[in-house]
Amino acid sequence: MLDRLVESLETCPMVKRGEYNYFIHPITDGVPIVEPALLRDVCTAMIKMLDLNKVDKIVVVEAMGIHIGAVLSVMTDIPMTVMRKRVYNLPHEVAVHQSTGYSKGELYLNGVYKGDRLVIIDDVISTGGTMRALLQALEIAGAEVVDVCFAVQRGTPSIGRPYKSLVRIEVTEKVHVVERYL
Repeated sequence: MLDRLVESLETCPMVKRGEYNYFIHPITDGVPIVEPALLRDVCTAMIKMLDLNKVDKIVVVEAMGIHIGAVLSVMTDIPMTVMRKRVYNLPHEVAVHQSTGYSKGELYLNGVYKGDRLVIIDDVISTGGTMRALLQALEIAGAEVVDVCFAVQRGTPSIGRPYKSLVRIEVTEKVHVVERYL
């Protein structure tokens, strides 16, 4: 099931951003093109890994979690909400600061309420900064995080709670898939 993901990661282009080796991949960047079969494989694998029992909502982070979350929402009939990078000033909006290895800024959570049971999904985890910010926002909102899953895990970052991933990679001059979890 993960063969297509592994092959696409191990052959994807690389760029340097300062000292950071950055891989460019359809699931994590949306370029050069997102093939439906690859996206379907990722979402089907996530459904097998996630605890979706009595989950009220899927939570994703702008931008690259959106396409995975949308397909997962359609496949499971679980509504989705997006943690955004801009303020909407809606009632109950939760704002938190995010800091990763390559960006900083505010994130805004809407549509999550006390007692909601949620799963979080995202494209990649590398530093854990975005997830720590999202988990903080969900705690402020009073929601219960049932499960967390990433398509790609780079290294072994800590987010203060257990999480799942489809594959774990190491990045040098290219991507090496070092572990598959399905």
